[in-house]
Amino acid sequence: MTTLVTGGAGYVGSHTVVALCATGREVVILDDFSNAKHGVVDALRALTRTQLDVVEADAADRVAIDQICRSRNIDSIIHFAAHKSVPESILEPLRYYRNNLASTLTLAEAALERGIARFVLSSSAVVYGKAAELPVTETSPLAPESPYGATKQMCERILADASADSRLQSVLLRYFNPVGAHPSGDIGEIPLGEPQNLVPVVMEVALGTRSKLQIFGDDYNTPDGTTIRDYIHVMDLAEGHVAALEANLGSHSSRAFNLGTGVGTSVHEVVRAASEVTQREIPFDVVGRRPGDLSESWADCRRAATELGWSAQRELKQMLGDHWRFLRRQSRRVP
Repeated sequence: MTTLVTGGAGYVGSHTVVALCATGREVVILDDFSNAKHGVVDALRALTRTQLDVVEADAADRVAIDQICRSRNIDSIIHFAAHKSVPESILEPLRYYRNNLASTLTLAEAALERGIARFVLSSSAVVYGKAAELPVTETSPLAPESPYGATKQMCERILADASADSRLQSVLLRYFNPVGAHPSGDIGEIPLGEPQNLVPVVMEVALGTRSKLQIFGDDYNTPDGTTIRDYIHVMDLAEGHVAALEANLGSHSSRAFNLGTGVGTSVHEVVRAASEVTQREIPFDVVGRRPGDLSESWADCRRAATELGWSAQRELKQMLGDHWRFLRRQSRRVP
């Protein structure tokens, strides 16, 4: 049986492909390469020692999806293909609604028509918005504060409704802040354009390709004034998707799970840890707050531990060390 992985050449998708292949599962990658590089496929083939099946197409293209499902024995879908920047979604909300909702609708329709049994959605902790209590649990109110977060909540609802009266079971993975890279250093996060997330920018400063880090606000109501997030190693996250694919959901037609470490880390703490790991100074300037940013968020992951048999295994310095190894290898490959 075969898993269709949309956005499988992207950051979390590519690491999940490696984790899936390690279990012996057949994989078909669908990616339009709007936010990924074709060279990732070569790296994946080398890491997995397989001739991965790759289709270049849009996840909202129903003709392409139907052709894949007919010609391959697809029994499950993991859906990563989505726009994913909070600030960008505020500037371009309609582009986010069109892309993220259309792809999920198309895949859900195909899953129902083809009798596909399991659909795993790459969702996000942004669906919770500004949580009233921490850590965030799966029963916390959903109150997204950006168009990106709203699209993820809507995608969850689409799949929950699609699964309600069918054999399809949907798993909604609300994950927090992925960082790190494969320990080989062969795949990792390759932002196209300006990086939006903290760790890639910190590492660029350490490498010397960026002069300073900008910290967006140090006046939050947190111990050191900077925002606090739950950072999770991308390989832990990848293994969480495999667990979601294989878990016995019992009578649940749709089930949400938090994937994180359960530990909150501030921006200043990340900067200090990165400086220790890289043995480089990380100069920074504090600038104004960024629209849509929350002051703090971290996960309660007990449901995933109990029902998926999954928990994060890697700590912050390992995340940063693996990311640093990947970035240094990438910099040496540049002519």
